[in-house]
Amino acid sequence: MTPADLSLTVAHAVRRAVGDGDLAVRELPGRLTVERPRPGGLGDWATNAALQLARPSGLPPREVAEVLRRRLLDVPGIARVDITGPGFLNLTLRPDARAGAGRLLVERVRREGMRYGYGDALAGLPEDRVHFRVAEGAGPRVRALTAAVAALLRSQGAPARVDEGGGDGQRGGTGDLGHGDGPRLAGPGAQPGGSPGTDGGSHGADPGGSPGTDGGSRDARPDAHPGGVRLHARPPHYDLAALPPDARQWAMLRPAPHDRVLDAAPLLRQTESGNGLFTVQYAHARSAALLRNAADLGFSAAHEDDRRDARPGAAYDTHPGASELLAALGDHPAVLLAAARQHAPDRLARHLEVLADAFLGFQHTVLPLGDEKPSAAHRSRLALAEAAGTVLAGGLSLLGVSAPTRL
Repeated sequence: MTPADLSLTVAHAVRRAVGDGDLAVRELPGRLTVERPRPGGLGDWATNAALQLARPSGLPPREVAEVLRRRLLDVPGIARVDITGPGFLNLTLRPDARAGAGRLLVERVRREGMRYGYGDALAGLPEDRVHFRVAEGAGPRVRALTAAVAALLRSQGAPARVDEGGGDGQRGGTGDLGHGDGPRLAGPGAQPGGSPGTDGGSHGADPGGSPGTDGGSRDARPDAHPGGVRLHARPPHYDLAALPPDARQWAMLRPAPHDRVLDAAPLLRQTESGNGLFTVQYAHARSAALLRNAADLGFSAAHEDDRRDARPGAAYDTHPGASELLAALGDHPAVLLAAARQHAPDRLARHLEVLADAFLGFQHTVLPLGDEKPSAAHRSRLALAEAAGTVLAGGLSLLGVSAPTRL
């Protein structure tokens, strides 16, 4: 069961409760979101539907949650429903449903490619919220931030554009400040370019935040202006010109706009320890290497159920690291939407680090060892590794950072 499936399932439970007379709600909320639980939460997925329905129904949130819980327990594929906090519903899937969700997720990423996570949720934003202006003499960080925010908004359907010049709106064209309109891959030594996310709610110990982030980001403090929205960021405390292009971009965008840019020294070390940029790019390169190595061994990525285990998708969830990697991949669309809404490319950067760490913990299970022959399980795990590389490349592209296939 995918998050979209579960969202429809929750909506159906609400409609049943209304039809049975247990909830007096005239109009359902526009969206009933299902997301990963926050750390400390329970189950595989969670929803704040009961909190959304509490006021219109005139009932306490936990009472609404109990009404929905009874109906969700009847759904095939759901093993357990817990009520946590003020009224969050935490859903635990049956093993076969969890494995099937992993298979569908990988198939979706492979089908949509680097545009996985794109959508049209922000297509209706008014012009005055998606027209940005970079003032004459603006520093490199404001320029990088504005370009990344515009790219994120475009990924969610908003017609974002960026003008340069004074506040009269007459100077400059509608440029992208280094970002294009679509994702791209890059080889070794390539320069940044290319371009192109549910505000999160907690469904466990406490509310707030959004999937795949640490909840610490503030927005870019936009100022409304007759000539376009102007974003603000803390100026760099050293000259960034000496950094390579990718490191310079990451130094400016990885911290929240109000925080200091990253120091130069860690970004120049080719190590996973303390260098998030290297970790993310290295993970992408490892994904590409696995595909090359598999081709040398005579097999390619393809979802196939392991005949030794009849459960659909069993090749994913029976090996170390797969569940963490699938969770990070599943969170990606919500992270993109949150980053776009909040003008916070740092949320995407942090999520890419989480995804890269999960992939690097999984990668060792992909290729056959010793005299082992490639099996259906290896082909399925390779498909998961390929999906991870695709999402890493798409995320880096939105930040204007290259995705090298060799390091």
